[in-house]
Amino acid sequence: CECREVVDAGRADVLDEIEALVLRVASSILAGEGFGFSVPSRTAANQLYVPELDRIVLKDARSLRKFGNRNETRRVVIMTKVLELVHQLCSRDITATKRDLFYSDVKLFKKQDESDHALEDVTCMLGFTRSSLHVVASEKGLVVGRVRYREAGDVIDCTRMGIGGKAIPANISKCEGFESDAKFILLVEKDAAFQRLSEDRFYNRFPCIIITGKGQPDVATRQFLRKMREELSLPVLGLVDSDLYGLKILSVYMSGSKNMSFDSSNLTTPDIKWLGVRPSDLDRFHLPAQCRLEMTDKDIATGKKLLEEDFIRNNAAWCRELELMLEKREKAEIQALSSFGFQYLTEVYLPLKLQECDWI
Repeated sequence: CECREVVDAGRADVLDEIEALVLRVASSILAGEGFGFSVPSRTAANQLYVPELDRIVLKDARSLRKFGNRNETRRVVIMTKVLELVHQLCSRDITATKRDLFYSDVKLFKKQDESDHALEDVTCMLGFTRSSLHVVASEKGLVVGRVRYREAGDVIDCTRMGIGGKAIPANISKCEGFESDAKFILLVEKDAAFQRLSEDRFYNRFPCIIITGKGQPDVATRQFLRKMREELSLPVLGLVDSDLYGLKILSVYMSGSKNMSFDSSNLTTPDIKWLGVRPSDLDRFHLPAQCRLEMTDKDIATGKKLLEEDFIRNNAAWCRELELMLEKREKAEIQALSSFGFQYLTEVYLPLKLQECDWI
């Protein structure tokens, strides 16, 4: 089927597209037909998981939002304002955060959710990535370890970033020339585990690059991981909590989120291996009962739905692990390993898993 995906573009292309759109709108008004926008539908019904691509894509269904329709007037006005702001940014060749966009007209937007949603609609309608529109999210992700690259002309050496790591910049297009002698990329769900790995200089004993999005990953972290994977051709191993949320976070990195399905080709990193913490590890490493958390009935229901997701069904080993979690009704956080000592993660658990190539 036809699918809708956004592409990177220069500011001249973005300006041309916005100005052409405004001319079409003006012509429609002069013809007495009013004005509105033909917006790609981002509902669940218009999204599709493509096994060959191993990611979610947006199909090509559209809806027409008309200013003359009382139910849609406000949304059309907000989209028009966002188009104006993007045009300003590209004309001046400057960037702004999503928060900046919201504060440019708080009276109109009222809540940031509204300006964010309109920005995603505009991004999808124009067919360009958000970074091409010169709008970025605030910095959230971190990277540390054996990688060097250039960022806006400056050489960044991630082995010399102290124990806190290097903040992943909001504008990934300024990062280039990646070099590394690492054997793999270690993708970590949580900041606490990242800090332990960084402080213990884990990347010196096991040559690797360590990256985290601090929970649910932002766009920049997902783009940065994809870019490193493409330029360095390294395997990616995932370290997440042994719970449903950890699995969902892995799925966002691998297959994309439904919210950003129109940009999945730029955001996803297929074939991430699940290193840990897996449900089978809880008994294998004799995790104490007091460190295991009981799953609620809601967790179990969510887990059964997750078993039907394509990214789980396509991997028999992942299916078995999730079935074991549901059968035992137990979950655990990465930090539960600290019950054996603060450095158990870096000195025992990960070395053993890596030496045995214990990932799926």
